[in-house]
Amino acid sequence: MGRRPARCYRYQKNKPYPKSRYCRGVPDPKIRIFDLGRKKAGVDEFPCCIHLLSLEKEQLSSEALEAGRIACNKYLATNAGKDNFHIRVRCHPFHVLRINKMLSCAGADRLQTGMRGAFGKPNGLVARIDIGEPIMSVRSKDSISHHVREALRRAKYKFPGRQEIVFSKNWGFTKYSREEFIEKRRSGVLRPDGVGCQVVKIHPFQKPTGN
Repeated sequence: MGRRPARCYRYQKNKPYPKSRYCRGVPDPKIRIFDLGRKKAGVDEFPCCIHLLSLEKEQLSSEALEAGRIACNKYLATNAGKDNFHIRVRCHPFHVLRINKMLSCAGADRLQTGMRGAFGKPNGLVARIDIGEPIMSVRSKDSISHHVREALRRAKYKFPGRQEIVFSKNWGFTKYSREEFIEKRRSGVLRPDGVGCQVVKIHPFQKPTGN
């Protein structure tokens, strides 16, 4: 018996049902890697940030997330070079789907129990997303932003519902706007910390130093 079509599980109908000690026998999600490209690049290297936002409240299967991740990565690695971007899949599949398996062979009507014990067994995993929630984010150099936009446009075809590609006003994956980031880095208030940055705590009598 093959996979059910994703349209059977597209809408958020019930409460979240995560894997737990009560919900056992859950299959592994198809997507295992959530960061691709040059993920260790410093915060100063990739100023441009583009998001793929969901315009619907729905569920995205782990298979769809994996397909979108591969499509986006393949286009960018080919056209922009594998060291010029950092892709991050923002939603994680934690919600467990259930299926009440029924026999479909000849004479099945004599064997089936119908509605008895119809709660169902774990069948797959999906991510529950809201309107305006980012599905994927890509940070890169400004010079290849057109390639990033095209890569996210191709990834859109792997997801149900409607999505929107949005250029962020912030610097990379940080919470600071470009102007604010440049000024605070110059004045020494911010210091790089991997893909993000930290605020330097300054003593009242200490003079800030740029780094």
